[in-house]
Amino acid sequence: MAREKAVYVCEVCGQVAPKWQGRCHACGSWNSFALRSPAVDEAPVRPSRKLLSAWQDAQAAAGASAAWELVSPPASAAAPTALTAGPASIEGLRSLSQCIGAVEPRWPTGISELDRVLGGGIVPGSVVLLGGEPGIGKSTLLLQAGNQLALQGHGVLYVAGEESAPQIGSRAERLGARADRFFLLNRNSLTDVFVATGRLKPDLLLVDSLQTVFNPELEAPPGSLAQVRQVAVDLLALAKGGGPTIILVGHVTKSGLLAGPKVIEHIVDVVLSFEGERRSSLRLLRAVKNRFGSTQEVGILEMGEQGLASVIDPSQVFLGERPMDAPGSVVLATTEGYRPVLVEVQALVTAAPFGGTPRRLMTGIDPARAAMVLAVLEKRAGLNLMATDVYVNVAGGLPVEEPAADLAVALAVASSLRGVPVPADLVVAGEVGLTGEVRSVNLAEQRVAEAARAGFRRMLLPAGNARRLALRADLEVEPVSKVEEALAWVAA
Repeated sequence: MAREKAVYVCEVCGQVAPKWQGRCHACGSWNSFALRSPAVDEAPVRPSRKLLSAWQDAQAAAGASAAWELVSPPASAAAPTALTAGPASIEGLRSLSQCIGAVEPRWPTGISELDRVLGGGIVPGSVVLLGGEPGIGKSTLLLQAGNQLALQGHGVLYVAGEESAPQIGSRAERLGARADRFFLLNRNSLTDVFVATGRLKPDLLLVDSLQTVFNPELEAPPGSLAQVRQVAVDLLALAKGGGPTIILVGHVTKSGLLAGPKVIEHIVDVVLSFEGERRSSLRLLRAVKNRFGSTQEVGILEMGEQGLASVIDPSQVFLGERPMDAPGSVVLATTEGYRPVLVEVQALVTAAPFGGTPRRLMTGIDPARAAMVLAVLEKRAGLNLMATDVYVNVAGGLPVEEPAADLAVALAVASSLRGVPVPADLVVAGEVGLTGEVRSVNLAEQRVAEAARAGFRRMLLPAGNARRLALRADLEVEPVSKVEEALAWVAA
């Protein structure tokens, strides 16, 4: 029998390599590869019986019997060929009709943008994974949401594995988090977490973070691939077996991906990504995975001295400092998921100094698409940009990646080059093709409604969209088929 060859596995992301590597090409981590046996890596990971027993004992000591019991047959047990007993005698077996309508009402978190992304609130019994860059505000979001739920009467247990109790207390004081049913556990051992959960019986368990909590039954160090996977499986078994709803904080790699094995994202119910620029107070909350709602919803929050606040009207925030009648400024109706948002696209065109190589700098927008739009303007619209520096920026810090921003870039560049401002009451949206045609965009009706709500009176839209829209009394839709037609709005 051929001998199985050991492999090297990245302890951060789970990447497999036939030999040791100093740097993981998948996540960029240094010195993270460890020797593993294929048989060990392929072995199924099961919830820890000892931890579950500790949780049950703690519940019994607190005056309540265990609510459930894990039944896990050995891997070698043969699957039964027939059911000899009735459905009522098989634990966990029920008809699908019995499950319909059995879901408990969601819990509103008191943070409207978080509820929007979750689909209306937290689903009881679910497991949520929250990832984001260090310092982005993950712990702040957990503290605020936990405090609001505790004020509503839910028991909340916060497991702090990264900070001391005084540090968390200082942040809680700044945020005004003083709910009586909010408890703090400053421990890293998963055994302590299960015991505390069994005694307190909280409705919500917050774990900060997944990489710092460890299962003492494993010899692997905290944060290793094996520990992260086992801790996630144990906590999932706790939540699905009658325990509390759980929110986990996960670290990210240098490339922005969630650290740890991919299986964690598969087993949890919701995966949230918390994003934002360090130099900006705005934060974006996205649902990468959501079993109970849409993944197209985006929450916009603002970090302040008293924590995170929901941005109810993001268009007003992004356009609050827009200069009127300034060449190179265009209002774009973009979308974040299903949510329409108005942002300002700015362009500055200047002569290249000393006849040098022209510069093309793009911030907040796809550089490849912006370069394509500049090429179309030169070839199809006759704009002379060969000897000019072109700078394009999306004001406010909201990144725009969709093709519908092409028309705004084209108008902003032409406006700056000609020195003619775009009308202040005009909004645009449209994709520009290589032949100069203006292509249709998705969610056109929502974009028009947002522009009208913000007080704009005219909107440039692709002719394909304009034909399918109903007439509005509060906003006039101007259809365009070619980029040359759009540039007529900034004719010299």
